[in-house]
Amino acid sequence: MFSNKLWMQRLFRIKPNLSKNVHSKRKFPLNPNIEEELPTFEYTSKSSLRNRVYVFGRAETGALGIKINGLKGCQYLKSPKRSTFAELNEIEDITCGYGFTAFAVNSKNDESILYGCGINTDSQIGFHTLRNNKVLDYILLPQPIPLPLKSPKSAKVLSLSAGRAHLVVLTNEGLFTLGNNAYGQCGRPIIEDEKYSGNATIYQVPQFDPNDLLSVQCGQDHTHILTKNGEVYSCGWSADGQTGLGHFNNQSTFSAVHGDISGERIIKIACTADCVLVLSEKGEVFGWGNSEYGQLPGGETQQINSPIHVNEKWGKIVDIASGGSFCMALNENGEVFVWGYGLLGLGPEVMQSNIPTKIPGTLFGSNSFDTDCVVRKINCGISYMTAINTNGDLYTWGRNTAGNLGLGHLNNQYFPLKVAVGGYVKKVTCSFDHTVIICEPFA
Repeated sequence: MFSNKLWMQRLFRIKPNLSKNVHSKRKFPLNPNIEEELPTFEYTSKSSLRNRVYVFGRAETGALGIKINGLKGCQYLKSPKRSTFAELNEIEDITCGYGFTAFAVNSKNDESILYGCGINTDSQIGFHTLRNNKVLDYILLPQPIPLPLKSPKSAKVLSLSAGRAHLVVLTNEGLFTLGNNAYGQCGRPIIEDEKYSGNATIYQVPQFDPNDLLSVQCGQDHTHILTKNGEVYSCGWSADGQTGLGHFNNQSTFSAVHGDISGERIIKIACTADCVLVLSEKGEVFGWGNSEYGQLPGGETQQINSPIHVNEKWGKIVDIASGGSFCMALNENGEVFVWGYGLLGLGPEVMQSNIPTKIPGTLFGSNSFDTDCVVRKINCGISYMTAINTNGDLYTWGRNTAGNLGLGHLNNQYFPLKVAVGGYVKKVTCSFDHTVIICEPFA
């Protein structure tokens, strides 16, 4: 005998209400010992927030900014998980450093516009203490980073980027840097034996008018700034020539980068470690810095301290990315090219390529039923790569030592594979061992 409710559901095909978060597991597993290993399905909920954030990768440092209570001995989060912090705040942008994450928030009240979580041994996400004044070297959940703003209510983060242990934030009130400055990467004078743990210094770079700046981009221990006029400035560690200033010395003040990009209008800078790529408005690529793995042309030269033209016949380039030992480029036809050393996405037999090689489009969802599906954005971490196609699907590949590929396991991935995400992916930001993505809910 059916209940009235069940009878009505079957007769009129009424769907159950899934508007709330529902966590579904097998109630009585075949083997109770594998209960914790069973997958958890999260049905999406309606929210007034425009953006949705998912995190995955190394969890023990706090860089994911989520509570891990109940995840017994959790060191890695191998599949995407919704960020609770993002459910309560309007996230505008995110950047991942080495073991830490910073969130740009659209603050509608008199609250902080910048939050951070994860490793804080160099005060890269601000000065935080307990009540007994004990300095916190790890922040497990996102905490406000108080910037010295004149008008907090009208302040807004325009761009932000994180390096190994420093953070650079561009706001409408100015350019701010914090964290480790051992090589001048914060754009301020180097202080010998400066103690960075528990350091409350947040430096406002007086050199620039924020209205003239477009974006910031950190490498491992150096920083680049892009102006609205397409000019590039840099500072920090330059042992591999990564500042592009024509020398190999540490640089503690932002200086203009010239070389082959002189006269070019640059629209994007890409750098995760010590090899830098930039993209001009003409769709041409230039680079400098570390080239030990053939990332840049130049033959036997492994450190290039001034920009050179990467002249390849791959069509007009619309996006670029640079990892620890490899580079990526995306042309206007949605074709992805990779070169350098590592798990390039060309299968287990191809670990190195000195020339840009195209990854077949079928690996990113293109097929005879969806010929318009191509890649529209690329990014990478130190040892892995990502791509977003026109359907908003995220693909990852490369080294997966901390679950940073979001594929549900810790195995390395030799070719692009789609990540199960409950939303249309707009942006992915990567680092050494964790990944954060911004999505918008499916209609």
